[in-house]
Amino acid sequence: MLGLGAAGLVAAPALQRGLESFLGAAADRDPTGLTGLLPNGGGFRYYSVAASVPRKGPDDYRLTVDGLVDRPGSYTLADLRRMPRTRIVRDVQCVTGWRVPHTAFTGVTLSRLLSAAGVRPGAAAVRFTCFDGEYSESLTLEQARRGDVMVALGMNDEPIGHAHGGPARLYVAPMYFYKSAKWLSGITVTSEVRPGYWEERGYDIDAWVGRSNGRDDAPTV
Repeated sequence: MLGLGAAGLVAAPALQRGLESFLGAAADRDPTGLTGLLPNGGGFRYYSVAASVPRKGPDDYRLTVDGLVDRPGSYTLADLRRMPRTRIVRDVQCVTGWRVPHTAFTGVTLSRLLSAAGVRPGAAAVRFTCFDGEYSESLTLEQARRGDVMVALGMNDEPIGHAHGGPARLYVAPMYFYKSAKWLSGITVTSEVRPGYWEERGYDIDAWVGRSNGRDDAPTV
């Protein structure tokens, strides 16, 4: 019995990764969205609004920063990995009700990228686009400059996999998880907030956990 228990502990991480990979791949090819109802061992659900999402890695991933900035730019994955990192551990809260406690995200604060680009006068918001070709999000400039908003490259101290929005995704710690756009490819500084994919379908633009969307969840801590 002890031997079986030890074997289970050793095998559990590999089994968990296998389950995540399977569900992520299935969600990529599921036009019904029903795979989003299936939890994996980590508690996450897999949502995608596109019929399929291309996979990108170190050779072909690019993150562009443009709009109302003095120095537009394009970052490779290697460029982002060379930048100073921030690590945040918070609960992940979905507006549909599920919650994953004490999830670690590591990445480059959005404020660092905005400072490097040089935000112009008249800028008031930031729009995010994704390489799935469908999803978008927005934050006010003040929200985007918070210390708990980042371009995340790692989750739970491992590189973010494709199913979780890798190789780089937006992470907005104090807001519901739909604000944390997966498969991030573009950051555009704008003069006003433009509603994102779910806001155009009725979700709140300001998505503070426990203070929006008619929900009273405990804040993410």
